[in-house]
Amino acid sequence: MSLRTTRRTLMMGAAATLALPAYIRRTNAQTTIRVAGVHASPVENAWNSRIHLAMQEAAASGLIEYEFSEGVAATDYPRAMREYAESGAQLVWGEAYAVEREAREVAADYPETAFLMGSSGAAEGENFGVFGTRNHEAAYLAGMLAGAMSETGTFGSVGGYPIPEVNLLINAFRMGVTEVNPDATFLNGFIGAWFDPARAQEMAIAQIDQGADVLFGERIGTADGAQARGVKAIGSLIDYTPRYPETVFANAIWNYGPTIEAIVADIQAGNPVGRDYTEYSFMQYGGNELIYVADMVPAEAVPAMEAKQAMIQSGEFEVPIDASEPA
Repeated sequence: MSLRTTRRTLMMGAAATLALPAYIRRTNAQTTIRVAGVHASPVENAWNSRIHLAMQEAAASGLIEYEFSEGVAATDYPRAMREYAESGAQLVWGEAYAVEREAREVAADYPETAFLMGSSGAAEGENFGVFGTRNHEAAYLAGMLAGAMSETGTFGSVGGYPIPEVNLLINAFRMGVTEVNPDATFLNGFIGAWFDPARAQEMAIAQIDQGADVLFGERIGTADGAQARGVKAIGSLIDYTPRYPETVFANAIWNYGPTIEAIVADIQAGNPVGRDYTEYSFMQYGGNELIYVADMVPAEAVPAMEAKQAMIQSGEFEVPIDASEPA
């Protein structure tokens, strides 16, 4: 399917402003920013859905105008970025994990356009900003609850790919478990896809068959396996509890709104955006949070978790970032 047939548009707030000759000269703080999103996966995918929702909310508030394409293949990705830049988008949002070199080449060709890319690499120049997913603090807290719930002492996790952003999340969950259950045993698997619920379910069931009775679902489909086998699960990025009310007891939620606000403020002020925006995913900015079902977790496990949460929010405790591949 072509880019033009997949493109849908949400236009709210003031009309888009004319592009100025150089990015750095954009200083009108009253300008509504025109944002174009290039989603490699469907926007229903958990990770993309959090960004998509935050963009919609920012558009509804009048902060931005938002248009997007979804399901854009890696081979078509640079062209989609270029089309949006040439159409006058002031900020092109994307995910460069599979197209790092190509995405950076596009940004270099359009210095008057700001780019914000999910990336494992560093920012570049004045107009290529990056961000990473950081709901690891909430995953750590979820692990603390999980550590008090397991009967077998074996915990499973299902991820997409062993990239740093995924690894650090699973490792943070494990750290939280270990804080309250030092003798815990861990199982882990990667499905080799960002969206393959059937494969994730299959891997989850395999881990349950090996003794895991609490699963961390970095990928959609993990909770399906837990539900099928009657064990508990933790969701990541979005709230899975309504869909799995007897299975999912906690969710490590990612909120992308603070990141959008930060880069829009930079664009409005005429500041270079060639920096790392990952920090705005941290709990102290409201970038991630733990939600849990009180009736499903042991009451005695909550005070220690809440005490640690307060320490994270105040900066007294930093959840370690371990980006190595989980064993």
